[in-house]
Amino acid sequence: MVRFSVLDPWTDPRGGEIERVRIDNGIIALEVLSLGGIIRSLWTPDKQGERANIVLGCDSAEDYLTQNAHLGAIAGRFANRIAMGKLQYQGQEYQLDINQASNCLHGGREGFNRKNWHLGQLPDGVRLSLVSPDGDMGFPGNCTVQLDYRLAANNLYVEILASVDKPCPVSLTQHSYFNLDSLPNNHQHRMQIDATRYLTMNEVGVPTGIAEVKNSIFDLTQGVTLGDKLQAPALASTQGYDHCYLLDNPDGALRRFGCLSSPVSGRAMTVFTNQPGVQLYCANFLAGTLGRNQQSLAQYQGVCIEPQKLPDSPNQSQLGDDAWLVPGKIYHHISRYQFDIEG
Repeated sequence: MVRFSVLDPWTDPRGGEIERVRIDNGIIALEVLSLGGIIRSLWTPDKQGERANIVLGCDSAEDYLTQNAHLGAIAGRFANRIAMGKLQYQGQEYQLDINQASNCLHGGREGFNRKNWHLGQLPDGVRLSLVSPDGDMGFPGNCTVQLDYRLAANNLYVEILASVDKPCPVSLTQHSYFNLDSLPNNHQHRMQIDATRYLTMNEVGVPTGIAEVKNSIFDLTQGVTLGDKLQAPALASTQGYDHCYLLDNPDGALRRFGCLSSPVSGRAMTVFTNQPGVQLYCANFLAGTLGRNQQSLAQYQGVCIEPQKLPDSPNQSQLGDDAWLVPGKIYHHISRYQFDIEG
């Protein structure tokens, strides 16, 4: 049984209120905000059986609105990068908001992470909904989104449905920063990834091709301790892992991506998704972002595992032909986060 609790709302400095709810099934618990569909807190047990929060967050709506790290939020209307913020479809060109180098990143400066979603209760979780209007950050058409966070035993399900009334690329992802230990960095975390291919990219993060991970620092199939790899010369341009790994999900079914674990807490989080790509980001540029208790967060303080369509795929057909959502079709993203204890 999932217990649903309404918490005191926060003031939205832009006007109105931000709703806050907690859902708890006795194994794991979740605090969700209507702002950005944010997971503010996620409590899971350690090897001692003690529950603690394992995601980074803030203490007010104002703090969330003054940072650009997408802490715990839904990134969209298109997660990751679209080169030059440009789209073209059937002879029609669109210019999107540019907010990172020369790219449109995570939907632009006023992406889904900054919207106040409608929030409601499910028997096993919470449902949020949003309508993004035609022209929002330059994207064509009205986009209607339904987001469910559901708890089942030691699993968190994230399921997203979307529809449009004009052709538009849609890719949404959950952008939590996981820290399984509550320590100042992720250096003792172990990351194992099943994927054998990843995207190469240029100096501003736009994909340039597909490469095999074999015999490279991107081969995490056997698992690595992050602190042993983040300072490697091969990762100097991104100051650590900030790369998209490719999965083969031909039937749209859930497939195992990999496992983030820590020998310190004994926590292990295995991620399954139906998405074709997953961005691994080790908080390489998080330093200075305001977190809880008015404390600045540090570089490498968390790990993001972001299931998504492939970055810039609306402009690169070789990266997949399903980035564009058309009227009458439904975008469907489902990911499962399984929490276990090791050791």
